[in-house]
Amino acid sequence: MKFKNIEVGENLKELTSHRTISLPIACYETVIRQNIQGYIPLHWHDEIQFVLVVKGEANFQINEEKIELREADGLFINSGCLHMAEEKNQSDCIYICLNVSPHFILPQELYTTYVYPYIQATNLPYLYIDANDNWGRNILGAIMKIKERIEQEPPYFEIEIALQTTFIWKNLIINGFSLEYNQTEALKNHRMKQMLNWIHRHYGEKIMLDDIASAGGLSRSECCRYFKSMLKTTPLRYVTDYRIQASLSLLQHTDANVTEIAYQVGFNSTSYFIDKFRKMMNITPLAYKKHNFGDR
Repeated sequence: MKFKNIEVGENLKELTSHRTISLPIACYETVIRQNIQGYIPLHWHDEIQFVLVVKGEANFQINEEKIELREADGLFINSGCLHMAEEKNQSDCIYICLNVSPHFILPQELYTTYVYPYIQATNLPYLYIDANDNWGRNILGAIMKIKERIEQEPPYFEIEIALQTTFIWKNLIINGFSLEYNQTEALKNHRMKQMLNWIHRHYGEKIMLDDIASAGGLSRSECCRYFKSMLKTTPLRYVTDYRIQASLSLLQHTDANVTEIAYQVGFNSTSYFIDKFRKMMNITPLAYKKHNFGDR
């Protein structure tokens, strides 16, 4: 199986360029289990995202909220929101992902009124899109049309994509949301990104709880509450899990041995690295390396 990797920067912002050659938009199929970690890791991007599940089931987390999606379900994920996805019930989940720059949705003259307030609202991190609702059916149908136009590139397909994107946005906002902007909630999201950014820059070093808390301008207890609330884990457990994730690419693409990789990603004991790796991946690092690197 060919594994894919979502490249994210130190602050968890996805590095993938979400655009076709001529448009700030991208539409593609994602097979969750083909990601290098076996799931879609936590990340964020400036683009808004629409999801349409075409096979299986998946659990999505957006900021600190979770939602389960099944075949034919849709999801809107707002700009700048931390999100991740994992397959449910070994269902071989596949979903269509549509990423759109907010500035592409409407002309600048309309952007301030009809787009900006929505991407800034703190009470709209995501929205479930139900195909049984007329507006939801319209959105999901337009996603499929955009995917077809990008793949087939018929004459004037760029204009058709622009029209479908505007159509999607109109159907999203006709629900008449009462938009809110909560400064406390916005600050919480910012501090969480700061702490994750610090971890991703320093995961190869010795990390203490005080270091993580300081990066977010929080006390130790507040830091732990943030991680428990938003990521359902502890700060130091997140560090361990991230180190394991970081080791996967090294095990696949370098000829370094397991001990060298363990120390490179921040473990000071090879046996501890092997134990944590086995618990997380259900395989030893050496077996994983031989499976993915040995036949090259």
